[in-house]
Amino acid sequence: MTTERRFACLAEDVAPGTAITVPGDPPIAVYHTEEGEFYATADTCTHEKWSLGSDSDLEGCEVTCPLHMARFDIRTGEALCFPATVALRTYATEIDDGKVFVVG
Repeated sequence: MTTERRFACLAEDVAPGTAITVPGDPPIAVYHTEEGEFYATADTCTHEKWSLGSDSDLEGCEVTCPLHMARFDIRTGEALCFPATVALRTYATEIDDGKVFVVG
């Protein structure tokens, strides 16, 4: 099994407490927590087709989709409340020389 390592962004391009969408197939949301950690999940909310990297609220390690208020744990992808019932796919992140890579 081959593991893909994909350049996502520069670490400095994602302010703490925010997220971005990394275009591609599939698009991936990269989150930078207030604590300085980076996480990555599938960009699309599993309840409705909505970008979590481009339009969501990040609080701690929970992301909320503003469309119907579905919440997910960005560490595990777990759906935390209705209307979402399906977890997000998660990806490992690696920081190398100020660059964020998504692995998976």
